[in-house]
Amino acid sequence: MLCGEDVIFGKSSGPEFVEEIYTAITYHNKSPDFYEEVKIKLPAKLTEKHHLLFTFYHISCQPKQGASVETLLGYSWLPILLNDRLQTGHYCLPVALDKLPVHYSIHSPEKVPSQTPPIKWVEGHKGVFNVEVQAVSSVHTQDNHLEKFFTLCHSLESQVTFPIRLMDQKITEATLEHELKLSIICLNSSRLEPLVLFLHLVLDKLFQLAVQPMVIAGQTALWYSKYISLWAGAGSSTILTESRYYTFGRTSAVSVGSKLLQSRVISCSNPDIAVTPTATDEEVKNIMSSKVREQSQIPGELYGPKPNNLGLFFKHFHEELALQMVVSTGMVRESVFKYAWFFFELLIKSMAQYVHNIEKQDNPRRSRFSDRFKDDITTIVSVVTSEIAALLVKPQKENEQAEKINISLAFFLYDLLSLMDRGFVFNLIKHYCNQLSNKLSSLSTLISMRLEFLRILCSHEHYLNLNLFFMTSMSAPASPSPSLSSQNSSSCSSFQDQKIAGMFDLSAEYRQQHFLTGLLFTELAAALDADSEGISKVQKKAVSAILSLLSSHDLDPRCSKKEVKIKIAALYLPLVGIILDSLPQLHDFTISDARSGKGRTGNPEEEQESTGAINQNVALAIAGNQFNLRSSGTSLLSLPYRQSATLGPDTTRNLLICFLWIMKNADQNLIQKWIADLPSMQLNRILDLLFICVSCFEYKGKQSSDKVSTQVLQKSRDVKARLEEALLRGEGARGEMMKRCRIPAGNDRSAGLNENLRWRKEQTHWRQANERQDKTKAELDQEALISGNLATEANLIILDMQENIIQASFAAECRDNLLGGVLKVLVNSLGCDQSTTYLTHCFATLRALIAKFGDFLFEEEVEQCADLCQRVLHHCSSSIDITRTQACATLYLLMRYSFSSTSNFARVKMQVTMSLASLVGKSPEFNEEFLRRSLRTILAYAEEDADMQATPFPIQVKSFMTSVAFIRSFHIGMCLEIAKGYQTSPDLRLTWLQNMAEKHTKRKCYTEAAMCLVHAAALVAEYLSMLEDRNYLPVGSVSFQNISSNVLEESAVSDDVLSPDEDGICSGRYFSESGLVGLLEQAAELFSTGGLYETVNEVYKIVIPILEAHRDFRKLTLTHSKLQKAFDSIINKGQKRMFGTYFRVGFYGSKFGDLDEQEFVYKEPAITKLPEISHRLEGFYGQCFGEDAVEVIKDSAPVDKRKLDPNKAYIQITFVEPYFDEYEMKDRVTYFEKNFNLCRFMYTTPFTMDGRPRGELSEQYKRNTILTTMHAFPYIKTRINVIQKEEFILTPIEVAIEDMRKKTQELTAATNQEPPDAKMLQMVLQGSVGATVNQGPLEVAQVFLAEIPADPKLYRHHNKLRLCFKEFIMRCGEAVEKNKRLITADQREYQLELRKNYGKLKENLRPMIERKIPELYKPVVKVHSTRESFRNHSFRKYDAQTSSQST
Repeated sequence: MLCGEDVIFGKSSGPEFVEEIYTAITYHNKSPDFYEEVKIKLPAKLTEKHHLLFTFYHISCQPKQGASVETLLGYSWLPILLNDRLQTGHYCLPVALDKLPVHYSIHSPEKVPSQTPPIKWVEGHKGVFNVEVQAVSSVHTQDNHLEKFFTLCHSLESQVTFPIRLMDQKITEATLEHELKLSIICLNSSRLEPLVLFLHLVLDKLFQLAVQPMVIAGQTALWYSKYISLWAGAGSSTILTESRYYTFGRTSAVSVGSKLLQSRVISCSNPDIAVTPTATDEEVKNIMSSKVREQSQIPGELYGPKPNNLGLFFKHFHEELALQMVVSTGMVRESVFKYAWFFFELLIKSMAQYVHNIEKQDNPRRSRFSDRFKDDITTIVSVVTSEIAALLVKPQKENEQAEKINISLAFFLYDLLSLMDRGFVFNLIKHYCNQLSNKLSSLSTLISMRLEFLRILCSHEHYLNLNLFFMTSMSAPASPSPSLSSQNSSSCSSFQDQKIAGMFDLSAEYRQQHFLTGLLFTELAAALDADSEGISKVQKKAVSAILSLLSSHDLDPRCSKKEVKIKIAALYLPLVGIILDSLPQLHDFTISDARSGKGRTGNPEEEQESTGAINQNVALAIAGNQFNLRSSGTSLLSLPYRQSATLGPDTTRNLLICFLWIMKNADQNLIQKWIADLPSMQLNRILDLLFICVSCFEYKGKQSSDKVSTQVLQKSRDVKARLEEALLRGEGARGEMMKRCRIPAGNDRSAGLNENLRWRKEQTHWRQANERQDKTKAELDQEALISGNLATEANLIILDMQENIIQASFAAECRDNLLGGVLKVLVNSLGCDQSTTYLTHCFATLRALIAKFGDFLFEEEVEQCADLCQRVLHHCSSSIDITRTQACATLYLLMRYSFSSTSNFARVKMQVTMSLASLVGKSPEFNEEFLRRSLRTILAYAEEDADMQATPFPIQVKSFMTSVAFIRSFHIGMCLEIAKGYQTSPDLRLTWLQNMAEKHTKRKCYTEAAMCLVHAAALVAEYLSMLEDRNYLPVGSVSFQNISSNVLEESAVSDDVLSPDEDGICSGRYFSESGLVGLLEQAAELFSTGGLYETVNEVYKIVIPILEAHRDFRKLTLTHSKLQKAFDSIINKGQKRMFGTYFRVGFYGSKFGDLDEQEFVYKEPAITKLPEISHRLEGFYGQCFGEDAVEVIKDSAPVDKRKLDPNKAYIQITFVEPYFDEYEMKDRVTYFEKNFNLCRFMYTTPFTMDGRPRGELSEQYKRNTILTTMHAFPYIKTRINVIQKEEFILTPIEVAIEDMRKKTQELTAATNQEPPDAKMLQMVLQGSVGATVNQGPLEVAQVFLAEIPADPKLYRHHNKLRLCFKEFIMRCGEAVEKNKRLITADQREYQLELRKNYGKLKENLRPMIERKIPELYKPVVKVHSTRESFRNHSFRKYDAQTSSQST
């Protein structure tokens, strides 16, 4: 019960408030626990009499008749207040058994004074009742430090009698000032929860103390700076460093360095200036009289001036705060910098309230604030800027603090633009930029800080008006800057009179008239022009700032009208000039597509090489090759731009979006006039920029958004592996948390930034690799729709720009220089995925271009015309009717104007045929049926064209359509045949060779792909030698013989059959020196990938003279570096390389048609086993003829067709090895030479005379079959016809001779190996002299050497075998001795066993080795005959000759 008042919250079934409440009963428990929670509503005003009364009862379960159920046991109580503070927490109270005395509530139960009679207590006045009290109050602070501070402040505001009692302390009037200082300092020790809860009151008192002097004993204490010091150093530190309670400001504050500004600008409001003292009593009186007003406002915000009866004035809070910030020194200034955002917010809010309260909104901004205050603001900005610069030269921790202060200053000036004179604020911005430039030496840091500063300022809601974007004087307000002339900002006539070209330049006049935008563009230009470390992030930040501005304009409903957007676009015109100047720095999306190189890495030289900066012609050949249908075909660095660091893809894309937005919304008449005045070089730059735009904004399709790419999957696997490794090693999020626990607080960047790192997935290394997996299908569809719309919009803007350029060039009669660039951009756009809307407009523009400039197109832009044919023909196979119709009309018009121009469209026919061949060879989107429809449509156009009926044009079109109709589908087996069919058409042969190269590359047959390019290069060399005779060029295909002997088949036909550069022959881009170099460089790369490093050297022997003739030293540097890598690979890898494996494949059966009884040698990847190729070929032909109709012959014996089933197809597969004559082995020394340029192969078939494959040694024969192929391996295909077969039968003794020779060679190789290999040597020795296998050599000797043969023809074979054994036993001895030097101590017994076995073998062989045949040592018969090369391992020819002479 609480003093008899209904303040206890009742239960749900009773009244809302009750006077008392009962707990539940605990049965048979001498120490019961009461678990009830009682809620009490405290009165607003508490006194010492308020207390909680607890009454204890015993409840009888079986009461006696007439007796009460309840028996009173005792009482206890708890006073609510103790020393004017709520009593909360745990208490253990004694229980009184007697009735409580009068006025008991003013004492605690533990300290009740003695009574008469005395009170009886349970257990002798011990605490027996435990209770916990919790308070939830917005009135009572429940904190000693806060309570003391508020009490002392109240003693200043009210008429109190001293001394005052504060808990157990008495404070006199003399010690009040000291205690107040201590209380402010101790605020830092307050508990955080009550401090946050009463923060508004704490700040209210601190503000009031800062503005008003403290009156103690009738005297004024003038220590404002001490207040501001205590306030900043103590009162703020607790709150402002706890980020989880951070609700103020726009940026968190972190620690600041201790170094102060050495020189400080003296304010005109210096406190040293004498002022009239203020009467203390009157000032205190004014404070007290205004208390009611102050309770509804910020207490310190005394807006004045309002004179009292003595003519004195109140101080304004914003002025006093600014003054104290200016004059602060030492630790006070450090605290001000540390929490700059807080003080800036105070200033802004106080200024805004000041303007509102004194109703100065309609006053001119210049007169709103005093000159003294403006001077203080200027000083504050200057000092803060100096502090930022000082922190930036310190370690990284201080740099982060400088960034925070810089952001706070930017937001401060941002707010000042809405309150103060804007010209004054612009001067502050100007001083900031100049001051920072003078103090910082790091360019990237300087630009980054100023960019962040300007980015915030430019986000102002009145940004456009601040920059004077308007053109007419009707809408131009007075200039906000005193340094700007109103005539420059509002006079439309002066704007129109200036030179149009100057509108696209960042001139001094522009920077003066459009202040903020000029500063932002200046920083962007400086960032793009810089080439220092870390500049890429700065460039990205600069571009993102401008993109954000344009996005806000586009979404702003105030800027939705067209005329407003025209004016806004005019404001950003200098950005176009900046982008054009930075053209070589833009990321080239065409090269990224051509090499599938998003995020391509490499050394700087290779990066420059990849962008085409070294050799434009080589880049043209490579980028425009037939490997990639989407390639660009030209280099963007054709003009002498400056060279700087390349921008990233995202930065480039954002910059191009800004460019296209300006081009879309700018006044088109102005754009046309600007283009008309530009020189051709600048127009070419614009075309290069448009070319990049086309590739940048290509539509990637819904699939790219919906389907996870292989690269993302691989990245996901990598992240998963890293996560598993981190978990196993105790790392990951837990490890990060433990690391943060171990790091001292002072070393952390900020408590606010890192406190929740574990839960912020975007800041961890283990976040989901593919964030798109969380998106719904609707979101993915929306993204695809937006991407498609953006691609269409961007390309339509590009198309409008091209039409403007065409009109300008047509008017200026400079089309020769520009039409090629326009056509290049159009062709590139046709090669990208486009919408039907854009394609309709693009084809219309193309047809107009052909109609106007057809002569120039067919005569000068041959390469562009070829690319155009390919792109248009590609769209002729489109499944969309409208696209196919537009493409057919364009292709027909192209053919028609070609005929009208030259009366023969042979060149266009050739280009269309080449394009068609390339499309059917590579394009996965090529559709034969739709192409057939398109060809019929074109034929119908020709038949219905009335103007051309009198000419042979319709007949030529019909003939041409018929000739190309057969090129519809093919497989790699047809490539070579088709290429051979175009022997007299080098352009088409080159196309098919490149098709073959691409097919081989996809199958990872890099050597064959390289050979295709070598043949293509030899073809180009042949026709270059016919055109011009230059000593540094190869002399036709003969110069390529060291690369491959097969290249001679590319020799050109005679001049009377074919002449270069006539009828469109040899007019492609590859029939040039640059094209030749491009093909050879690609071949060298493929050879290197395939491991044929020696061939790389031969390829570059042809390339280097051409580069030397062109003085291309940078390219020569790269070439020699690649050669060095190739030679290093030869040294390091040596015989570790694995070349191809070869198989003989024979086809038998009428089902094979022309292949019946044909034999081929197949080249397969290294370590390919016979079952692998057998399974592959059986499966392939099983699909053609049926699985039951194909059978593989298991052996390698000659096939008897009479025993084969005529209804089946038989395949015989045999492993073959390269075969060389003895004289060839002298030249084939290295491992590479024994595996390159191979045209002879051998396989062995064992047999016996009775038909069995195996038999005894004396009856074991062997058939050696030598195959000769039509071409040498490696070739442009992986199988080659066998044109010759030779068979040699070895007799049993010759087989024995061959086996012993092989064994002897193995022993010799193992013995002489460097460095020695003990394991290999022991393995070979064990197979030669081991006890388990020595029957092999010994048995051979016993079979063939035990007796002298009866047949004299075998004498020499017998002697040859005897000499083989003699050498064999000698090599065994050498091997045993070598092994003795290599073994370790634990192998001595093994060595003894080897020596023992060797001795036994030697003793057993000695009689047979020493026995000689006397007939062989007669005088040698002189043979008169020409020298012939003997067949391997056979003396039959010599035996036959000697026998004929003897007869």
